[in-house]
Amino acid sequence: MAAKGAALLLLLGAAAAPGPVRGSQGDREPVYRDCLAQCERRNCSGAGLRHFRSRQPLYMSLTGWTCRDDCKYECMWLTVGLYVQEGYRVPQFHGKWPFSRFLFFQEPASAFASFLNGLANFVMLTRYKASVPPSSPMYHTCIAFAWVSLNAWFWSTVFHTRDTDVTEKMDYFCASTVILHSIYLCCVRTLGLKRPAFANAFGGFLILFLACHVSYLTLVRFDYGYNMAANVAIGLLNLFWWLGWCVRNQQRLPYVWKCVVVVLLLQGLALLELLDFPPLFWIFDAHAIWHISTIPVNVLFYSFLRDDSLYLLKANSDILKID
Repeated sequence: MAAKGAALLLLLGAAAAPGPVRGSQGDREPVYRDCLAQCERRNCSGAGLRHFRSRQPLYMSLTGWTCRDDCKYECMWLTVGLYVQEGYRVPQFHGKWPFSRFLFFQEPASAFASFLNGLANFVMLTRYKASVPPSSPMYHTCIAFAWVSLNAWFWSTVFHTRDTDVTEKMDYFCASTVILHSIYLCCVRTLGLKRPAFANAFGGFLILFLACHVSYLTLVRFDYGYNMAANVAIGLLNLFWWLGWCVRNQQRLPYVWKCVVVVLLLQGLALLELLDFPPLFWIFDAHAIWHISTIPVNVLFYSFLRDDSLYLLKANSDILKID
């Protein structure tokens, strides 16, 4: 539960959100298609292409922006301008709202927010390691979860910086991995400390599920509907498992309220994903605002993990003293 962990593990998250449909009203407009055809004919072959490459900034070429991509971007804004001029609602293009590009960042707000979520995860991971000894029963499981979350936020940052088939798949697959690892984290906390063999077997099952999930979406077809359904299912399992544990232990463990707040807060924040509007200032859409709002959740969740790990360490020490 922490950022891509937090927002994804307990509900739907990026991986559970419906995937973009690659054909949209904007890119079906004749004015867009004509503009794109003319731009490519003029700039993307022969002398025009050589001129384009000579004036393209190095950071754009290094991040994979092509002549065709540049034409799509210019023609998108031409079409948007006509829509705004005529008073019509701004359409989507290729399944996405139009965003104002900053340097090589395709969706600057979401990319920056993803980076900040990753940074928050890293800072809190460092604090966790500084305050919790490795001898705590949950230490290694929590550390592994933190690294899985960091990896997911890295790919989220890359995806929102540059949307390609590869970065999209990595964003989705890593988000799914966070949810599954959160389920494993919950399994270890609720059952695995007393039944490690069960936790190991369940972890193996989750790895097998992830392998089948990724293989189907990669080798058969990338089915957005299936991906959403699968992540909703595992997200809800994760949600109710954590919440059930919190309810059962709220009287005995005073710090459990932190986990409850994270769960309920993420439920509310997830509603932002239901909003669908053109980006404010062509930068902030609902998804970007959701990413920004999950940043503080990292602090609270890692605080819960630290408190719980220290409690388990003390409980183990007390048992050893009695023995």
